[in-house]
Amino acid sequence: MIARPRSIVIDCPDPSALAAFYSELLGLPIVEREADWWTVGDAQPDGWRLAFQLAPNHVAPDWPDPSRPQQFHLDVTVDADKIEEAEQQVIALGARRLYPDDEGFRVYADPAGHPFCLCWG
Repeated sequence: MIARPRSIVIDCPDPSALAAFYSELLGLPIVEREADWWTVGDAQPDGWRLAFQLAPNHVAPDWPDPSRPQQFHLDVTVDADKIEEAEQQVIALGARRLYPDDEGFRVYADPAGHPFCLCWG
């Protein structure tokens, strides 16, 4: 092994808002707050983190439009019998549904337009 994972960094127009969204979605604490960089995840030096970096000219993806590709996406797991409840919760946090059900996942956009999937099964 050459290196260990540290952070996944997401460009966005409002780091504090997107950190709050993913903190609620994933049940992770906000561990770093700066004007242009917020982080959720494990506060330990070797812990896993999701960071949000200010990108003032950010152009949101428009999945599945290839002219504005998704750039990245997260897959998060929910219990199959909780998908409807999870959908209501992520929409209440500011997500929007992008795509009809597929086998084992649903696609949403976070408040900055980045796709993520609620997966089950």
